[in-house]
Amino acid sequence: MTEPMIFPSLEIPETLAAGPGPGNTDPRVLQAFANTGLADHMQADVLRGMIECKQMLRDLWGTSNTYTYGVGGTGFSGLDCMLNAILPGDSVVAFQNGTFSGIDAMTIRMKAATRAELAADAMNPQPASVTVIDVPHGESVSGKLVEQVLAEKKPKWAFMAHWETGSGRINDLKGFSDACVKHGVMGLIDAVSSLGIEDFSIDDYPGVAGWASCPQKGVLCLPLTYAPVSFTDSYIQTVRENGCHSYVHNPILEARHWGIVDGEDVAAGTYHRTHSGYAVAAFHEALRITLQHGRAQKARDYAFHEKALRDAVTAMGCDVTSNMTSLVVLNLPGDLAGREKELVGNCRAVGFGIWPTLSEPVQVRIGILNQITPAAITDIVNRFGKAMNDMGANVDLEAINALLDQHYTAALEPAE
Repeated sequence: MTEPMIFPSLEIPETLAAGPGPGNTDPRVLQAFANTGLADHMQADVLRGMIECKQMLRDLWGTSNTYTYGVGGTGFSGLDCMLNAILPGDSVVAFQNGTFSGIDAMTIRMKAATRAELAADAMNPQPASVTVIDVPHGESVSGKLVEQVLAEKKPKWAFMAHWETGSGRINDLKGFSDACVKHGVMGLIDAVSSLGIEDFSIDDYPGVAGWASCPQKGVLCLPLTYAPVSFTDSYIQTVRENGCHSYVHNPILEARHWGIVDGEDVAAGTYHRTHSGYAVAAFHEALRITLQHGRAQKARDYAFHEKALRDAVTAMGCDVTSNMTSLVVLNLPGDLAGREKELVGNCRAVGFGIWPTLSEPVQVRIGILNQITPAAITDIVNRFGKAMNDMGANVDLEAINALLDQHYTAALEPAE
């Protein structure tokens, strides 16, 4: 026998996560994770923590939905749980305007496909019951478009991403909800990039029956903890009547571990699958941090600091095409056009984690998740400006920093 290959201990240096997500986790969350005692997944404090997380999530979502909890895993885990209500042959309209709503639409096509449709093209099924509306990159999904399509198709389900980080666009949530109500459609929303960043209450959107988010963006609780979901009674009743093809990501069975049984809160959860006390503690602290910051104040802070970043990169000659408040998506100036991936690669090589778009056209994405301080934005701006200059640009960083100082100084001046 050959000797086993034993590698040195893995050491991963800290980087500045300045992309669409995941963001840099708050030290308080990491401390809660590391300081948690060894406990099994049914230990009393673990279950109590899950109950408290569920209650805090309702505050963060702005909802009275009983079925509000976290799905173990990444944001895709929460989305998979929500989309599991879709069964083969179900009629669905999905709106896509970027990479991630496109992946969601692919998931929907796989879930709605019949066995024959899946067998015909297992990796890219084209079920007759699903209509995918492809909105051009860089444009938002409008309420007018949703109304037109739902009026024509009259589907059982409709899907849209609230904030699409693939292109940095915010889609019309109210228009989507209103159209779903008008046409008797059950709406499903990917809120991966908006929960914990935008100030909104999901109970204000009655056309939406299911919501799914993630643990690595607005909530900022590591990429592998709990993906928040929230379901209305009508959604849960649909799953009760029709079932879903999953045990692990079953919207009703998942809820039982969080102390939600038969539509009611109970004193403690029942076993569904193994959860981690470490993850529960981290998720609990992340929710505490978000609620202590205040949903409305956090939204204002993101908008304020995004404007500083937007104005700075615009002054560098970049063209910003996004309208999110946690992410700037831009085209480089003419003399650097076509070198977006090269610039991003150079930045990532020195621990500055920005991202390109993952679909055409290739653009640069700079995010500010958990970087909403003047010092953090100034650091991001200077790193980006230096990267441009290293590739031959002529960015006047002194002038750019003066612009940032003006933005932040003006905020401190008393109103007249």
